[in-house]
Amino acid sequence: MRPEPGRAGLPLDVRRSAGSSGRDAALVEAVLDALASPTVLLDPAGRVVLANSAWTDAGKERGAPILPGADYHALALQLRDDADARRLVRELRELSRGERTEVSVDRSVPDPAGSATSWFHVQASRVDQAGHVVVTHLDITARVRAERASAWRARHDSLTELPNRAHLHELIDAELQHDRCPAVAVLFLDVDGFKDVNDSLGHEVGDELLRQLAGRLLDSTRAQDTVGRLGGDEFVVLCRDCDAGGAEMLAHRCQATFEQPFDLGGRTHRLSASIGIAAVPAGDRAGVRSTDLVRDADLAMYAAKAAGRNRVRVFSPDLRYRVQRKVQLAAELRGAISDDQLLLHYQPVIDLTTGLVTGAEALVRWRHSERGVLPPCDFVPVAEQHDLIIPLTRWVLGETCRQAASWRDAGAPVVAGVNVSAVHLATGTLVDDVVTALQGAGLDARQLVVELTETSAAEDPARAAQQFRRLRELGVESSIDDFGRGFSSLSQLVAIPAGVLKIDKSLVAGADDPGSQSAAVVAAVVGLAEACGMRSLAEGVETAAQLQRVAGLGCRYAQGFHIARPMPGDEFLRWFRSRPEQGPPAG
Repeated sequence: MRPEPGRAGLPLDVRRSAGSSGRDAALVEAVLDALASPTVLLDPAGRVVLANSAWTDAGKERGAPILPGADYHALALQLRDDADARRLVRELRELSRGERTEVSVDRSVPDPAGSATSWFHVQASRVDQAGHVVVTHLDITARVRAERASAWRARHDSLTELPNRAHLHELIDAELQHDRCPAVAVLFLDVDGFKDVNDSLGHEVGDELLRQLAGRLLDSTRAQDTVGRLGGDEFVVLCRDCDAGGAEMLAHRCQATFEQPFDLGGRTHRLSASIGIAAVPAGDRAGVRSTDLVRDADLAMYAAKAAGRNRVRVFSPDLRYRVQRKVQLAAELRGAISDDQLLLHYQPVIDLTTGLVTGAEALVRWRHSERGVLPPCDFVPVAEQHDLIIPLTRWVLGETCRQAASWRDAGAPVVAGVNVSAVHLATGTLVDDVVTALQGAGLDARQLVVELTETSAAEDPARAAQQFRRLRELGVESSIDDFGRGFSSLSQLVAIPAGVLKIDKSLVAGADDPGSQSAAVVAAVVGLAEACGMRSLAEGVETAAQLQRVAGLGCRYAQGFHIARPMPGDEFLRWFRSRPEQGPPAG
């Protein structure tokens, strides 16, 4: 640190040594007195020759005024014998002997009462050939404290005052490089259901939850552990001298803090946490970095959450392999979309009042070069995680519209259904993408149905309703898929202008018994659909009994393996042509 330039001072009284006299001495005294900072003139031996009143006043404030003749070097070491003091004395002696041109040292000075510490920038210059040295002391306490406060804020989370992401990595790396090489473990904790708290009670209440949780984690961990916050509702605990077994016990102790409800906004809330653990045993750990340890703990946490939440999972190498495999699969899928490696199969939909085939649901497949034909469950989730679901859906829309136009021209004017995701709905481009596909294929809008799952529609019902309404204005029908699998608000769903409500196959499978709860629910869903001006469609019909049952319960449409399995477009056309016109299906 450097002294601030341009500091001006007022003339003050000068204390003279016995050896100072004459005009030159008076001039030197006047120069020293013009300096606002405490300043002394030292002889070649380091004794104080002259001192301005700022120096004298500073000494009085500390209760120990330093008078001319005092040994400055000895006093500097007596005040605080540390590396900075020893360096100052050494460099002052070198300066006096002409071995250096200046001295510039920052040092801390303890308060006599022990309540605080002050910092000074000490700067010295040689004033003559004899070796006299003038030393100034600029008080930089305010600046040092501001810099230290800023540095602390840069390394700590402002909400919880715990170490932040950057500081946590510094601490973990320091522990990994420890000479003793003790065992080290990291816990990665994520609050289950935190988003619900934020969405329902507001971010201020969410912040209060995080502060309470930070306190609980500090109380649950050991003195040598460090609790930090990565961001959001993610916390990391650095467990020093702790193996995987000890870390697992500590993780369960952290989970136990959630047994006591949180008091939020005057109401109590019960939450849970999913925790992942990554550990490095004692001994050689060359090449292990903090980023590796936190990443592995993060992977273990996601595995714990996927297993049902409120669980603890210790990292194993297979978790990393799965992630690497997904990344590789995503890269391959990106090429598959553009290189014509995808294909569509179509599952027929029949009208239960006439027995006629009225539609077909498009289901995407991937002709993988090594793994064969993959079903959508093997790659659609990967597409959603790696920003590929939009180009994938656009491809499906375009291909389905072209196929439906081809069927129309061949005398099979069926309505084709395409599944879209909540991600696509959130982009706001769905309507434009549908219009582009219809125009590109020359297909009438009434021959296309856009399907969205119940849970996806409920994520943002207002946005879903807006886009479904625009599609209906264009003539494109919409349907709510997998109804009954989730637990969405009926008031949200009935507000969405969909034309078809597709009953989830889990309800259809349980409807064989006319007195079952599933049969009662199917009947209720059919009634709900009719009340809202929608038609009902039973999914996953696999037996003749199920077909008869859903027809008897009032379902308008049905699809499933009992009717036909998904098939390529040309095979679908042959199957369609092979079916004679018939009335309602018999049992």
